[in-house]
Order: sequence, then C-alpha cells, then structure tokens
Amino acid sequence: MTADAYDNPYALSHLDALEAEAVHIFREVAGEFERPVILFSGGKDSIVMLHLALKAFWPAPVPFSLLHVDTGHNFPEVLAYRDRTVAEHGLRLHVASVQDFIDSGRLRERPDGLRNPLQTVPLLDGIESNRFDAVFGGGRRDEEKARAKERVFSLRDEFGAWDPRRQRPELWSLYNGRHSPGEHVRVFPLSNWTELDVWQYIERENIELPEIYYAHEREVFQRNGMWLTAGEWGGPKENETTQRRLVRYRTVGDMSCTGAVDSEAATVADVITEVAASRLTERGATRADDKMSEAAMEDRKREGYF
Repeated sequence: MTADAYDNPYALSHLDALEAEAVHIFREVAGEFERPVILFSGGKDSIVMLHLALKAFWPAPVPFSLLHVDTGHNFPEVLAYRDRTVAEHGLRLHVASVQDFIDSGRLRERPDGLRNPLQTVPLLDGIESNRFDAVFGGGRRDEEKARAKERVFSLRDEFGAWDPRRQRPELWSLYNGRHSPGEHVRVFPLSNWTELDVWQYIERENIELPEIYYAHEREVFQRNGMWLTAGEWGGPKENETTQRRLVRYRTVGDMSCTGAVDSEAATVADVITEVAASRLTERGATRADDKMSEAAMEDRKREGYF
C-alpha cells in the first residue's frame, strides 16, 4: 500500500479488507447453494465466522443452520457457550455425536482415547443426511500446511474426500461452486486470516469467547509435552499426576488431544501481545492429533475431515 493510500480516509484497513472478503464469501454461497451449513463448535474461529455471517445478512437472520460434531469429550465451558449462542440468535443446531456412532457399533474407540480422528464419519453422515451442499469451516491457511493447500471453495467428492489435484483456480475472487449430485463444497471464509488477525478482530468487535481462551487456574497433567485437562476421557494415567496451573487454551477441540499453554494473558490485549510474540501456530503447539505423523491432517482431509 502506498503512502497516499494510508492518507486516504476511504481506504480499507487490513481487518476491514478481511471482513469484506468474508462477507462477500458468505453472500456468494447464499446465492449459489441450496442448503449451506456452518460448522460451529464454540471455538474462536467458528465464533468469528458466525459473527461475520450475522453481519453479512443483517438485519435479516442468518439463512444457514449450524452443525457441530460432538466428540463427547468437549470442554463443558465451550458447550455451554455453544448452546447460549444458539439460543441468543434463534439459530438451528444439528449435532452429530461421535458417542452415538460408538454406541451403535459404527465406530470403535481408539486405544489412545483420541476422538478427534473419529469425527469424519459423523461429519459426513450429518452432511449427507441433511443434504447440505456447502459447509462453512473456520480453517485458516496459517494453521497447518495441508490447510494451506486449500482453496476458499474446496470441492469434495461423493464420499466427502478431498483431492488436491481437483482444486480450482480462484482468480479475481471468483469462486466456482459447481458440483455434481452427491458432491459438496467446503467453504473457508477465514482462509486468508492469521491467528493474530482473528484476535485483533475479536478485540475490535468486542466478541465474547469462552473463558478458557484466557488465563485461569486449571487442574492439568502433562502428557507428551502438553498440559491436558483431567477428565473421564482417559486422563490422567497411574504415572501422571495433576497439578493446578495458570493456563489458557489457544485452540479448542477434544479434551483428549488439546493442550493448554502456561499463560498470564487474562485479556484480549494480553493474548494479542502473546500471539504476536509466538513462533508456533496454535495447532502445532497444542494439538496432539496433528502430531501423529507429518501428513496427519492431509490424510484425514483426504478421508473427509475438515
């Protein structure tokens, strides 16, 4: 941007440009697809995504329902936030339960207790049974190298699988939503955002988040270099001891694979300072499911995961 552009009172700020792009994507999907849905977990990225959708269609209601793949090992604070938000905005929530699939024998519990890798089958079942043709996700390119390969509109085949070779060009912000019967499109309005962008936007828009994103005392134990929350999901084991520490969560997923970080960041401004100084992405630092192999995320995406 030139010096003249900085002096122009009508020039969009960095956050304004990202917001405008996301709003355009939401409206484009509303015009192109019949049954879109927003993946909403109560995590910060899905919260920002819903906030943008509310802005995109105000004063009309959001023309999409929400879908949450519930692992059964979610943080109670996050589920409470999810339900409160749904009630506040009069939204329709679909829940695909991993536990239901385990109980019915369609899935088997993993020996390591991780349930995040088990989300794919309930997710695809929820998409197929509700005939969703576009599914919004909060994935960002800065999170992980497989997600960096995604387009904003990501075509999935009739089995929900992702093939990087079928990625379509998206020149001049032109998005191709064409798909055959049985296929659907994953849509990522936050693709070009970074973790720092998300937090700066949260600060600017005064967006409420679950308290676990800020420093608080919590009973945790260490496993594979991460601080995990004790719970019925399978921790701690006999040789693992719990302790109370001042921690916060940079990302929120399944309790069995999402680690906390030592932190004194109790406000949004504190978190922004902390994130700006970090050299690790939130997934790289605190998600055990991404550490199973070098290509863990890409392998799961090829199977239908987000």
